[in-house]
Amino acid sequence: MLATISRRSLLTGTAALLGSTALWARAHAAGGGRLIVAADSEPRQLNPAIVASNGVFFITSKVIEPLAEASYAPGGLRPLLATGWAGSEDGHSITFTLREGVLWHDGTPFSSADVAFSAMEVWKPLQNIGRALFANLEAVETPDPLTAVFRFSQPMPLQLIANALPVVSSVLPKHIYAGTDIATNPANAAPIGTGPFRWGTHRPGEYYLLSRNDSYWGEGLPLLDDIVFRVLPDRAAAASSLEAGEGHLAAFSAVPLSDLDRIGRVPGLEVVTKGYEALTYQLTVEINHRTEALSKLKVRQAIAHAIDRDFVLKTIFLGYAEAATGPVPANDPTFYTPDVATYPFDIETAKALLDEAGYPEGPDGTRFGLRLLPAPYFSETRQFGDYLRQALAAIGIDARIVPHDAAGHIRAVYTDHAFDLAIAPTVFRADPAISTTILLRSGMPPGVPFSNQGGYADPELDAVIDEALVTLDPAARVALYKKLQRMVAADLPIINVADWSFTSVVSDKVTGVATNPRWVVSNWADTGLSQ
Repeated sequence: MLATISRRSLLTGTAALLGSTALWARAHAAGGGRLIVAADSEPRQLNPAIVASNGVFFITSKVIEPLAEASYAPGGLRPLLATGWAGSEDGHSITFTLREGVLWHDGTPFSSADVAFSAMEVWKPLQNIGRALFANLEAVETPDPLTAVFRFSQPMPLQLIANALPVVSSVLPKHIYAGTDIATNPANAAPIGTGPFRWGTHRPGEYYLLSRNDSYWGEGLPLLDDIVFRVLPDRAAAASSLEAGEGHLAAFSAVPLSDLDRIGRVPGLEVVTKGYEALTYQLTVEINHRTEALSKLKVRQAIAHAIDRDFVLKTIFLGYAEAATGPVPANDPTFYTPDVATYPFDIETAKALLDEAGYPEGPDGTRFGLRLLPAPYFSETRQFGDYLRQALAAIGIDARIVPHDAAGHIRAVYTDHAFDLAIAPTVFRADPAISTTILLRSGMPPGVPFSNQGGYADPELDAVIDEALVTLDPAARVALYKKLQRMVAADLPIINVADWSFTSVVSDKVTGVATNPRWVVSNWADTGLSQ
């Protein structure tokens, strides 16, 4: 949930946290130190094994670790809780070798039993992404404490699992969760992990505090004493705090794009675009196909034609984005295809399509009304919501914006389906099977965040998604996903508008910045503060 606090109360709360000038000075001593990070959202559910989203990863990836993390090195992965993995020739099993000598934060040894429990009891039945990815996972065998063998009823491409590990494989402690209601376990709000930092405390509206794990398995790591995530929903406040020397890092474009040129010239601050390569965000219009008008293709095509993408790129993203053609971004070298239907900005074509669909203009120029819910997580989604309302008004659709905080938005869209159109910042993560096809596959139960809750169902599209999930040959998988892009662009279950990445503003005192393509949501074990 987003918090709203005044700048004065923010500084007062932070001053209380820092406690004294001497404590603040620790952040500037050689080694160790306290890293102060701006956070513009405030997730209360902090279990990435259940909700695999960047808002959760941003904080909890320092506490709870996956089997592997993304890397700039050849192969694209860095071992974490798993030191190796290999697939069988028939694709029905994948064997993970686990790291020895790892302890949970309460001192309990980590073992294959934790991996098996996480996979079978959490990722497969509960996780927003794992529900689809692990649909064919039948069992996880644990022949010894450092070996976990995943058994699948259908072939599972090793390429897919490898791409997915950083996102879907956050491991939970079995001894904390077994025999409990996993979804409501108190550890979801005060996580226990194996990571370089231990959970400290959360003061709503003010901060999250994580402290150094002195028993971490990484030799000589972590470098920091602790990390403070200051809750700064006002992005102008994030910029001001950095300029005033009250913080070290603002990630996920927490500093407004319009301020980057100015703040990049402030001595001691740097604008960094690295560290997001595996986190391409997509500005997406989610559509509730239960709404009669939106169930008609010509209406969806009219909405697509009403969007001036050039205006959106220049005005909302200030050039830090590219126009999207479908659910796979153009910067993906493996799966993307430009061979899809496109919808150039054309108001007259949009109006004609609405006429053909049976929605003529009324006496006041209005054809029908819709509820429009922009996701509140980013200024870009909120701004695009305002733009889309005006764009739809130009073709006779009265879109009424329904504002929510983060928790209210997730409930309204993904549980209650109380929307007609929603603006979502979906994420492409290296493979369409990871958090992309879940936006399109039918049959997702209500309450699964960032999934197809618009009620769209196309058996042919479902069949392509299901076939790609069990296709071992990489070239054949690519062909299936290119077919999927053509089908989505033709029938518009969702409308992809723009693909964008983020920026970080970082103090020059911070070391180990952007060391992997998911750096902002990785564990920061090698991030430090120089003198």
